[in-house]
Amino acid sequence: MARRILAAGNWKMNMTPAEAAAFINDNKAAFASDDVDVLFCVPAIDLPAALAAAEGTNINIGAENMYFEEKGAFTGEIAPGMLDDLGVKFVIIGHSERREYFAETDEIVNKKVLKALEHGICPVMCCGESLTQREQGVTQEWVRQQVKIGLLGVDADAVKKVVIAYEPIWAIGTGVTATSDQAEEVCGWIRALLVELYGADVAEEVRVLYGGSVNGGNAAELFAKPNIDGGLVGGASLKPSFADIIHYNK
Repeated sequence: MARRILAAGNWKMNMTPAEAAAFINDNKAAFASDDVDVLFCVPAIDLPAALAAAEGTNINIGAENMYFEEKGAFTGEIAPGMLDDLGVKFVIIGHSERREYFAETDEIVNKKVLKALEHGICPVMCCGESLTQREQGVTQEWVRQQVKIGLLGVDADAVKKVVIAYEPIWAIGTGVTATSDQAEEVCGWIRALLVELYGADVAEEVRVLYGGSVNGGNAAELFAKPNIDGGLVGGASLKPSFADIIHYNK
């Protein structure tokens, strides 16, 4: 079975609950698709409103982060059981902003991936290199390390439920997009690593996304690549024109 394209939005720290509900309600018809899976990962405080607005549509609602403990003295954190109780089935883990601003390591990412899977939540696990790392020619080694450590202890059945998002840090929010060939090259490396770790059959079932200034104008070229199964989109997912990404093949 061919992997379904996933158009995923990361809202970051944007939109109030009222704004989130209005955005989804105003655009749900434009975002409807039988061919593409649609996902908005929203701030935690927006989750109930977004879930209610998206009920009965093809729009999935996910979280932007979660902690790896069930409960305890972790002020400000969100437990996986809290997301599970709301009915959240996706969570972004290891985004470059979490790594940079909140000191998340590959080991922390791995703990979160394992805990999300334990609760039946699909982790959208991010990886990607800085401009310096690309210029120094270490992109492949860097991304392989992030993915290998992030998936440590994840077995072949569980990894099929993981989404891996390759986001070159130098292309996030900069307006600079990796060429489709550059994006495909790294997503191909990720697929090859999955073959090494789990075998070809399992690797063919894992969705690998590209993130980094994806828009309606470049989505078709990017998503046509054999190892790119959709996009993790930032600012463009806050606009009605996100529909152009969802309907990239129209």
